[in-house]
Amino acid sequence: MPVKPHSKDLSSLFTEATKRRRSSPLKPLLKYMQADPTLVSLGAGLPHPDTFPFISVTATVAEAGKSSVDATARHVDVSIAARAPTAVTEGLERFLQYGNGRGVASYAGFAQEHTERVHSPLYDDWDVVVSAGNTDAFVKALMLFCQSGDTLIVDEWTYPAIIETVGPMNIGLAPVQMDDEGIVPAALDSLCLNWSADAPRPRVAYMIPTAQNPTGATMSMQRKQAIYEVAKKHDLVIIEDDPYYYLQFGEYRPVGETADPEDRYSDLPGVTALIPSLLSMDTDGRVIRLDSFSKILAPGLRCGWITAPRYMTDKIQFHNETSVQQPAGLSQAIVSKLINEHWGHEGWERHLVQIQRDYAMRRDRFVELCQKYLKGKVEFTVPSAGMFLWFRVLLREEMQGREGVMQEVFESMIANHVLLVPGHLFSPLGATPEVLSKPFVRAAFSYASIDDFETAITRLAKALEPFTG
Repeated sequence: MPVKPHSKDLSSLFTEATKRRRSSPLKPLLKYMQADPTLVSLGAGLPHPDTFPFISVTATVAEAGKSSVDATARHVDVSIAARAPTAVTEGLERFLQYGNGRGVASYAGFAQEHTERVHSPLYDDWDVVVSAGNTDAFVKALMLFCQSGDTLIVDEWTYPAIIETVGPMNIGLAPVQMDDEGIVPAALDSLCLNWSADAPRPRVAYMIPTAQNPTGATMSMQRKQAIYEVAKKHDLVIIEDDPYYYLQFGEYRPVGETADPEDRYSDLPGVTALIPSLLSMDTDGRVIRLDSFSKILAPGLRCGWITAPRYMTDKIQFHNETSVQQPAGLSQAIVSKLINEHWGHEGWERHLVQIQRDYAMRRDRFVELCQKYLKGKVEFTVPSAGMFLWFRVLLREEMQGREGVMQEVFESMIANHVLLVPGHLFSPLGATPEVLSKPFVRAAFSYASIDDFETAITRLAKALEPFTG
């Protein structure tokens, strides 16, 4: 096996605060307690685990590869005792105790193993550090390199939480033109080449490469390679926010195209046929990858992880230690026990295929109904992953660009008892007159019951009738 190179040192791009960030002074003492079982600690101000009222915690889950509402699914009890009965997963006395910002070992260990199996980073000093979901992870990654007065490169349309996060930090946003695959490499290159603003040249680009929120765009491998080459050219760090990565399910197949409905979903990508990540092609260590269990287990767990060169994950660990510490202990316990001792990597991958199947079925039914009822009213690109359709409303000519027209469209939708998200909420430019007049709305096919899809789409068609041809 060839020896992997070391990552490129990009620490010169760190903010001054990041350069000064050190471990919380008490955290390094924990290593002595963990390394020496004979040591009697009178130093740690930790509550004694005997005072924890939790004797055990049990979560009942579906077997790997089955939906929780599948009547044929076998149920599995995932139980964590106060003291660990096995050497694989720790007990509650560990999960519920204070710890360092890296996360409990079995949880972080699975994240590292899974990252190696799926992404196989190309440099040798990569590591993972836990996060409380990708919004938390974004803040930690951003603050490595950006401070007040800096500018963050983003998609032309982007996740609103990012916009609201950077605003109070006085970090500007530089939107880049998108097409059906996301950020256009030539537009990113042009932005960097022709940067003339008073703010320093951007050092970080944020992107959602799979099932982009809100547009649903997914980058091909070729597009990612082109983006990465631009990042190398301009010495950019890429924050790869990829919560929908495992919700890839391929091209839309109209109902009736195959004789057996199950055949439509027999070639889902699982983890072996996913589009390679930016992390997997990163030779420099300039991609900070954010992963989350929110879309593939449950968002309320607030569990995820960050992959980057170790000198970066160390700084994020130190940041964790003075903020969230680590994800909630009960969440880490359930996830770790479930995946490490019940499902394993193979079971986890069967679960991901089940999730892909569920969202593929939703996408296909939703698209079928949109094509039936919304013809001539909207345009959209069928997504190959994720949860969203990005509609361009085909306004009548006399209404195009008219001030307030999209607010009228929104009010018409509400009056017809259907909710979509106005496009302007996703604009990094804010609610300018030009943005407010752009005829976009986002539809999510992830939450409503499939049985309610037809009701929702027919209501939307009625709501759009006064505005479209």
